[in-house]
Amino acid sequence: MTKLLLVEDQKDFADAVRDWLVAQDYLVDIANDGPSALHYLRSGEYDLLILDLNLPGVSGIDVARTFRRQGGKAPIIMLTGNKTIDDKELGFDAGADDYLTKPFNMRELSMRVKAQLRRNLSVNDGCLEISNLKIYPDEHRVLKDDNEVPFLPKEFSLLLFFARNPGKVFSAEALIQRVWASDSEASPDTIRSYITRLRNKLGKNGDKNMIVTVHGVGYRFEP
Repeated sequence: MTKLLLVEDQKDFADAVRDWLVAQDYLVDIANDGPSALHYLRSGEYDLLILDLNLPGVSGIDVARTFRRQGGKAPIIMLTGNKTIDDKELGFDAGADDYLTKPFNMRELSMRVKAQLRRNLSVNDGCLEISNLKIYPDEHRVLKDDNEVPFLPKEFSLLLFFARNPGKVFSAEALIQRVWASDSEASPDTIRSYITRLRNKLGKNGDKNMIVTVHGVGYRFEP
């Protein structure tokens, strides 16, 4: 499941945006000020940031600058109540990829989120092809050898994360942090259970599993 960080100091508004995005199967963490946003970004990884320009403690501009300076690659959609071109120029210069002016329609936010996520992936026609798999992020569908394989939502999220990061090793803790919500009670045992499910559904590539256990370290996707 795609994981977003929403940084917005107006709590009621932030809750409304989160509820809208969660209903569309996104995982959403909320930070209500700049320092909290930087803490979330240091301790976790996100597919996209929705970042208000005016924040207590540290401004949205400075959050974006710090994130980019530290190597952050996730797209940023900046939110602002101001319509001046100067504010937008500051945001783009700081690393924003898109802008939304408040108030906005939630459907427009959804369209912009999808557009940025799609742009950030190496996909053709909305399909991520790797080995004998075709993964459709927007449709939550997986084809193996052109035959559809059913995946539960969290199984799909874990597979999609692996497919976006082939060859890299991730510990159980890193997978929990990346694929589960920050307040989740998932454990390494949970990860082992899901890895077993994925292996059963994916089958083997030749004589080995697509998801390899790196003993004492974690798991690697080798399609």
